[in-house]
Amino acid sequence: MTAWEIKGWCPGALRPMQSGDGLVVRIRPPMGRLTPEQAAAIATASETHGNGITDLSARANLQLRGVTEASHPHLIDDLRAQGLIDPDVETETLRNLIVTPFRTSPPSPYLPPHAGEGSHPARQVCATPAPGASLPPGWRRDGEGGHPSGSEADTDSLATTLTAALARMPKLPGKFGFALDTGPRPVLTGASADIRVERSADGSLILRPEGHPLGQPVTDLARDAIEMAEWFVRKGGITGGRGRMSALIAKGCIPPDCTIAPAEPVPTPGPGLHPEGTLVAFAFGQMQAETLRALAALGHEIRPTPWRMLLIAGATELPAVPGLITDTSEPLLRITACTGAPACPQALGDTRTLARQLAPHLAPGQTLHISGCAKGCAHPGPAPLTLTATGQGYDLIRNGTAHDTPSLRNLPAQAIPDHLKATHAPRL
Repeated sequence: MTAWEIKGWCPGALRPMQSGDGLVVRIRPPMGRLTPEQAAAIATASETHGNGITDLSARANLQLRGVTEASHPHLIDDLRAQGLIDPDVETETLRNLIVTPFRTSPPSPYLPPHAGEGSHPARQVCATPAPGASLPPGWRRDGEGGHPSGSEADTDSLATTLTAALARMPKLPGKFGFALDTGPRPVLTGASADIRVERSADGSLILRPEGHPLGQPVTDLARDAIEMAEWFVRKGGITGGRGRMSALIAKGCIPPDCTIAPAEPVPTPGPGLHPEGTLVAFAFGQMQAETLRALAALGHEIRPTPWRMLLIAGATELPAVPGLITDTSEPLLRITACTGAPACPQALGDTRTLARQLAPHLAPGQTLHISGCAKGCAHPGPAPLTLTATGQGYDLIRNGTAHDTPSLRNLPAQAIPDHLKATHAPRL
């Protein structure tokens, strides 16, 4: 294979995508959450009908791998019994919605492990705002009250409203998505979305088109979201069945009344303890069925995140479960790598074995993207350093995407560590 193919759509449960290791079946958790029973059922279904491997996607979904044409109908039956299957493919395709996992409190800021003595991730818990410090309307400090705060109830209610509105949207491109980022401050800023529901500094809701720094006030969420989607279609945002909001915004088309800035976003959180629970990570966002089953057995609600981590809601300790990454200093967390060959039929080389070999060579703070082909599925945007498999080695690209012009071409895998020895990769 010498070229890569753009599908233009994401896999679903009812519309899986063929890969090198079988069908990829994507589960979109309703409201962005899984009950312990649902999580345990997914683990069992993954083993029974697939190869026991589950990927966490950048859209906060779960992807079961290794499903066959014969096992797929039985998998759907098992998932439908858990309330995880949409009525039809069209409904499923429209439900591209990421819901913030942090409903009542922002995630904890954390110091990098080299920033000071004793900065163990288990101790990196966010201090609550000082007494008397202002919070957005309806929000509570961590530890105040034993019932869901107004903000959590608001997010759940908004998720219900927006989910229902998706069924009334105009026909949109397969990758067009929505983000419900209604915690006290935006945390999904880096996640893929086209229309974002956020809060302004005073806590009021705004609807912000991706690619524009300002949003419009929300008066009726369902109506306003549908109107912005219709505006996108009307202004020519779709070409050949594809299109993203940011591309339309880049042409100078701005929806009316976009005058309000969102609250200052928080950085992408890392694994460890947070006010709303414990974030656990996995190498390359991939876990085995027994890992998910063990997490489900803890008895907490599980919220998938677009950072390929799971929030164990309400957990106050780091789970003693094999296969988890809970240390923010783990270098594998700074490598993004797609499935690669042979599991992906478009990949022209291995990615994850190489990633494990290169992880010890990363300088502190250095990040790396390894792509099996120039499509760059795992990280479509620019990265400081990217390795793209070519079939004859790996192209090295600085500050670009997987398909940008490389600094070096067809590097053999064994030569790559030499370019990672410095604190920052040298200019090549």
